[in-house]
Amino acid sequence: MAFEGLSNKLQETMRKLRGSARVTEKDVKEMMREVKLALLEADVNFRVVKDFINKVSERAVGQDVLESLTPGQQVIKIVNEELISLMGKEVSKVNFSSAPPSVFMMVGLQGSGKTTSSGKLANLLRKQGKKPLLVACDIYRPAAVKQLQVVGKQLDVPVFTIEGCKDAVKIAKEAIKYALSMQFDLVIIDTAGRLHIDEELMGELENIKKAVDPSEILLVVDSMTGQDAVNVAESFNSQLDITGVILTKLDGDTRGGAALSVRAVTGKPVKFAASGEKLSDIEPFYPDRMASRILGMGDVMSLIEKAQEAFDEKQAIELERKMRTNSFTIEDYLEQMQQLKNMGGIGELLKMIPGAGKSMGNLDVDDKMLLKTEAIIYSMTKKERLYPEIINASRRVRIAKGCGMQVSDVNKFLKSFEDMKKMMKQMSGGKKGKKGYRNMKLPF
Repeated sequence: MAFEGLSNKLQETMRKLRGSARVTEKDVKEMMREVKLALLEADVNFRVVKDFINKVSERAVGQDVLESLTPGQQVIKIVNEELISLMGKEVSKVNFSSAPPSVFMMVGLQGSGKTTSSGKLANLLRKQGKKPLLVACDIYRPAAVKQLQVVGKQLDVPVFTIEGCKDAVKIAKEAIKYALSMQFDLVIIDTAGRLHIDEELMGELENIKKAVDPSEILLVVDSMTGQDAVNVAESFNSQLDITGVILTKLDGDTRGGAALSVRAVTGKPVKFAASGEKLSDIEPFYPDRMASRILGMGDVMSLIEKAQEAFDEKQAIELERKMRTNSFTIEDYLEQMQQLKNMGGIGELLKMIPGAGKSMGNLDVDDKMLLKTEAIIYSMTKKERLYPEIINASRRVRIAKGCGMQVSDVNKFLKSFEDMKKMMKQMSGGKKGKKGYRNMKLPF
């Protein structure tokens, strides 16, 4: 997961200071050395690391901190504030043209995720009331047009292309005319990429830019390329004057250095973060939330937003009633599991809960086990899901055969489910101490 290595190291360093009654200049210097190593290991640009350490050190050794009643907490607060500042202070919104259609150019190297990100962005902005049109201007990569058409079909978003045309500028111009005639208010142009930056690539992109006058030029960067992502961002920015960055594959990068370096090096904000393969896996980049997650402080706002998207209010009220009355069934559990999957991996959700990483350290959150759990549940009859108490020995054998697992797997699931029900009832009754969370075993 994104920032995992950096997050673990920084949290361990911060933990040493948290609650300290006295912090000396020597303590700050030692902590900064560890922070510096953690940032460099995360592949953060060296100049960025140097500047960051200097700023934190300068503030942390001030009299206000050293003589504070909670100096440890003050230093952590400074690190958090400087991380936010490094990534852009506040969320950077996209610019829409005052006269529709707004035109977004998606640029970047081959393999960075431009085509998928174009679809994800169209999906996200459509939810905000926009009517998007995708434009296939990658005329070089085999099957590039087809790939965008597949993405468009999945989203039910039209894709503009000119069959057999090898002039990307012409395609872009005609797409704008088409958008005007069909009243699309957002045009997202998927441009060609290369395995490296060359004059031909940049020349074509500059010509498209002159032809369509985009309100956004978004550079799509593969966060897993680390330091190379920053070099790519510098090159594209110097040639095209990009307006923002979309970081992709954040779910697969344990370092995260690109996210911390791109803005500081280019001066251009990270506007979106994309993770996961689903076309809904993109969100605005919030520097404060990301900093909070890196330092293990959680991300409650993102958690609430995800929950609001996935859960119906009436369903939530009914769920609370069932938890309180101990009438929660396996059928209910299956429904909740599907909604949690829509919110993202359970492990990622727990990271958004302040302190969850520590207090729920023994909680088994292997997302792959969800598939096994689903297989067990789908092997049950409707009646068994509603009344699990009727599942006797012979039924367990049948369920195990139906899902291709052992009877012991079915037994384990049923016992865990009953344990979870008891824990949920205790929690709804107000008895939710840390021990309860630590010992809680989910039924998957």
